[in-house]
Amino acid sequence: MPQEQAKQANYKSTLNLPKTSLPMKANLVQNEPATLKQWQNQNLYAKIRQARAGSPKYIFHDGPPYANGSIHLGHLLNKALKDFVVRSKTMAGYDCPYVPGWDCHGLPIEHKVMQDLDDKAADMVPIQIRKRCRNYAEKFVKLQSKQMQRLLTLADYDRPYLTMHPEYEAATLNVFADLVAKGLVYRMKKSVHWSIEHRTALAEAELEYYDRQDTSIYAMFEIESPAILPETLNAPPNEPVYLMIWTTTPWTLPSNMAVAVDQAATYALYRFEHNGDTHHAILAEQLAPEVLTQGGAVHFEQVGVCAGNDLKKANTQYHHPLQPWRCPVLTADFVTMDNGTGLVHSAPGHGVEDFEMGRANRLYFNHADDGPTRVCWAAPEQHEQSPLPDPDIYCPVQEEGTYDESVPQSLRGVLVWDANQIVVDHLRANGRLFHDHQFTHSYPHDWRSKKPIIFRATEQWFLIVTSESHKKVQLGDAPLREALDKNLEEQSPKPAKVMERSLQALALESIQQVQFIPTWGRNRMRGMLESRPDWCLSRQRVWGLPIPAFFNDRGDYLLTATSVRAVADKLAEHGSDYWFKVEARELLEEYDPNHDHDAPDWASEALRSGQLHKATDIFDVWFESGSSWNAVILHRFGDEGFPADLYLEGSDQHRGWFQLSMLPALGITGQPPFKAVLTHGFMVDKDGHALSKSKGHTIEGLFDNYGVDVLRWWVSTLNVDNDIKVDDQFFDLAGEQFRKVRNTLRYLLSNLADYDNAADRHTFTNDDATSMDAWALGELGELVMDVCNSYQQLNFRRASEAIFHFCNDTMSAIYLMAAKDRLYCDKPGSPRRRRCQTALRDIADTLIRLLATIMPHTADEAWYALHGPNTDSVHLQLLPHKPAVKADRRWATIMVERSQWLKAIEDARQRMAFDNPLDCGLMVPADAELAGFDLVDLADLCGISRFEFSDDTTAVAQVTDLRGEARCQRSWKRDGTVKQRSDGGLLSDRDADAANL
Repeated sequence: MPQEQAKQANYKSTLNLPKTSLPMKANLVQNEPATLKQWQNQNLYAKIRQARAGSPKYIFHDGPPYANGSIHLGHLLNKALKDFVVRSKTMAGYDCPYVPGWDCHGLPIEHKVMQDLDDKAADMVPIQIRKRCRNYAEKFVKLQSKQMQRLLTLADYDRPYLTMHPEYEAATLNVFADLVAKGLVYRMKKSVHWSIEHRTALAEAELEYYDRQDTSIYAMFEIESPAILPETLNAPPNEPVYLMIWTTTPWTLPSNMAVAVDQAATYALYRFEHNGDTHHAILAEQLAPEVLTQGGAVHFEQVGVCAGNDLKKANTQYHHPLQPWRCPVLTADFVTMDNGTGLVHSAPGHGVEDFEMGRANRLYFNHADDGPTRVCWAAPEQHEQSPLPDPDIYCPVQEEGTYDESVPQSLRGVLVWDANQIVVDHLRANGRLFHDHQFTHSYPHDWRSKKPIIFRATEQWFLIVTSESHKKVQLGDAPLREALDKNLEEQSPKPAKVMERSLQALALESIQQVQFIPTWGRNRMRGMLESRPDWCLSRQRVWGLPIPAFFNDRGDYLLTATSVRAVADKLAEHGSDYWFKVEARELLEEYDPNHDHDAPDWASEALRSGQLHKATDIFDVWFESGSSWNAVILHRFGDEGFPADLYLEGSDQHRGWFQLSMLPALGITGQPPFKAVLTHGFMVDKDGHALSKSKGHTIEGLFDNYGVDVLRWWVSTLNVDNDIKVDDQFFDLAGEQFRKVRNTLRYLLSNLADYDNAADRHTFTNDDATSMDAWALGELGELVMDVCNSYQQLNFRRASEAIFHFCNDTMSAIYLMAAKDRLYCDKPGSPRRRRCQTALRDIADTLIRLLATIMPHTADEAWYALHGPNTDSVHLQLLPHKPAVKADRRWATIMVERSQWLKAIEDARQRMAFDNPLDCGLMVPADAELAGFDLVDLADLCGISRFEFSDDTTAVAQVTDLRGEARCQRSWKRDGTVKQRSDGGLLSDRDADAANL
């Protein structure tokens, strides 16, 4: 009977239509908080810990974020990656406890509190300011904890670590005590990074570099006695001769105490005309032509030459251009010929290299009654016989960045930045300015105030890090040894208990054994270690952990391992506020100097008589967070937890938390606190600028617009090795991919409504190897191996790519498209349909487990839809194993040929105007590679009605037009068995059986 004459029957009720409790719309914004609340009510984290008890441990340590403000996109990246680690390792069978932490002390909080207090702060004592700082930190710990949990992260949020907790503070002091015991801590006046804005020293990790416009000047310092210059310079006997120096910090000239030259370089005396006058000046020969031309000198000629060391040997001295003293020319290794004049203005109070040169040469003032003030010096080789004292490095700049009374009247009380122009004008007025111009350069800024910093010599506490300092102590460097042994006062100096190798050397060696992800992190950290100075531990603020040192009335200090531990015991009981509430006697009531062999003789009497005073410095917050390996890992997990398996933070932490955790750990334990370090880039806007809380880049809007599972999926797709550009379109794309994955899950589940895994499960045998279900399970096995290996290697991008490809291509585009007909149209309990459902069930179960790491809410929701509401959460399960089902090896060839078949079908559709691929058939030459395969499977994989073999083995695949044959009104297939049935409709044999006709 022709199709148009058949009875128009409705067979919808006979189809096995999809049905699932997993809704089409995820409604993440509404549903995720409910899931989170359910986890909290179940105490899911504790359940997981209980389930993994006794399993191999994987210790993953959380670097503490700072407790201020709302979290931002950087936190999303960081916390999502960390949660991927925790969940994937947990499901891999490890006991992976995860303790979240917060960095609670420090300048940013204190600065914000002081801003809010404004004028009221002047009338407050430290303990009152600290109370407000503590309240501020507690407020944002609570807020950030809530937000991080909203990111669906799995952690021990009921027992976090806070650097302001008494037990943490005590653990930090015990780290410090061990370092003191090893002789690695000293106090000295040194040139350090100084924040004018916050009036405190800063560490390298607290600096950011921004472009800044400054004044570059070439100035001429007049030599005191040209007659003593080396003869080879041919200096004129009766005319002034100058040293031409170059500096980009004119404000440091009042602190000048020497000019440094390269001892091996060639220096020349030049005669030149400038502003109508003739001058004689010494410059480095190779730099002179460019400098003199740039400064507008005319008719310059070289008069004579000498080596840099000759200038020093001649005892060359010059008149200070601003101060009433004379200064020497010295040699130094840091002088280069890259730019400038080859003569470096040296102000030991305002530069690390300058400071070291000043200390090494014992630069000091000789205020002679019968002559001009002179800067005197003694070279290192003269120190043994020299009566000169150790230097009191000159630094006239006060903590607020203004000059004291030791500078010329015009500069007293002036801010250093304002002094630049005053100095330039003074040099110009006195004929000492050769050239000046404005230039832009990268300059260090305070990472919190974003204001430029200065170098300033102040008394600070330091940790010996560098090989140079370590060597100086071992060789008996007097100033450094005095700093280390100052508290011994009149006792004979005893050897400092410095380790055999410096922390710097140990760190450089140790990072070879640490795994770095990505691998370039090792070289980055090596470079930062090679260039780092000794660690300045002290800060001049009140909101922090006090450095437990005590001073007598003469300025001598008490700081021993035993005294530090005594204070640690007090702070463990009372917290660090106790330091600010009581006197030294109460803090040290359990300490007896007479039983401490490291204590100075005066300590006992000073303590008894009340003449012992508390130090006012606090620790650099990086020392606090850098002690977390002791305060958290060792204290909570014992020796088996150290070193941690992994630290994970942003790439800036190579010079921050990674490095500053490594140094104390190496000093005490001899090994780094981590086995592996994973770093990620930063979130940047479309223009490449970093996102931050200070710029308003918070995360609340993303929660509401996309839902957390979408955001987590987005993070999983990123190449985190580099900086990540952020734009709404990227989140939109992540949302589309999320929906594809979710809809794949939903489709799998929706075809299992009538399936009971216990009763209906198909047992795969070798006879099933040629089925498309075996092929799908084989592909699933490859997915399991790929994703599990990616999780093991912490390559979450590769894992999400594999999952998406499986859902989008393997499932949606191939298998599920092919399986739709049998799932909908086969008899419900037919063997073929049950085999397919068994595959779907295993695929769904496996896919949910693999997704649980990345999309925990969706995975949990899908897990309950698959296994029922009374089952344990998917997050208590293990990652799946590769299915045992064997797929015929020829499937690989068939899938390659399938692409050719689909092209032939599409070409025929265009040429023959097929409306529906089911109107097609395909005739292919008989091939041994196809022998034994189900032709219906092959037809369904091509989306056509019929797949046949041609006897002509030389023929190519041919598309056949089936429109002349009857079409099944239930499945729309034209399989050659369609005929009219008892109800008058046209059905194939399969569909008639399924419809009971």
